[in-house]
Amino acid sequence: MKSSIIAAVISTVIASTSLVATAQAADVDFAHLNTIGTSELTVKADMAEVNVEVVIKAKTAQQAKRDSDKAVAHFLARLEKAGVDKALIQSANINLQPQYHYEKNKPSQLIGYSANRRITVTVMDLTKLNNILDSALEQGINRINNIALKSSKEAQYVEQARMAAIKDAQQKAKSLAEGFGEELDGVWQISYYEQRPIQPVMLRMNSEAKSFDAGQSYQQGQVVIQDRVEVTYRLK
Repeated sequence: MKSSIIAAVISTVIASTSLVATAQAADVDFAHLNTIGTSELTVKADMAEVNVEVVIKAKTAQQAKRDSDKAVAHFLARLEKAGVDKALIQSANINLQPQYHYEKNKPSQLIGYSANRRITVTVMDLTKLNNILDSALEQGINRINNIALKSSKEAQYVEQARMAAIKDAQQKAKSLAEGFGEELDGVWQISYYEQRPIQPVMLRMNSEAKSFDAGQSYQQGQVVIQDRVEVTYRLK
């Protein structure tokens, strides 16, 4: 009885799949033209998202946590003094891990603990970025994970890129149709997947550092915004 039910279900699924495939084939059973419109804008960065981290190793979990919290608290105080809005700062919870020493044919030996916390800061003024990085290192933040440059006008530029991609698809379709002696008969289908701006990582440093000097290199950074749209046109 169960075998009959399973067979019936499988038959139904296969039949349904076949019907969908047939319907889709029937939908495109006419003269048509597929085009892909693309665009790319390169804009000047005017802000940045900085991810830094403090990693502390100590004999006890309590000491590792205290030293980690101390470094984070001092850095947050420096950010507040620099006028950075608290809403632009995200501080992750502490991650505390035991550290072991391993030797062959011997039981592992607990040698201490490692505590780490990450802080993400959105810097709205690139002229302040280098000072913020220096402040982080001075206050015990010993890792700069990455710096992603951004634009405060991202939404505006994304819209511009989208319209440029649409125009590119239209121009390609018109040119191709004319080249083959055909005429367009309107849009049949549009496929669009939102693109994310390319935010270059300007720095990745996972080793401990005492100082950092970047000059004004950040203020010359750029952000690339791309878009893409796929369009199917009917032909007359």
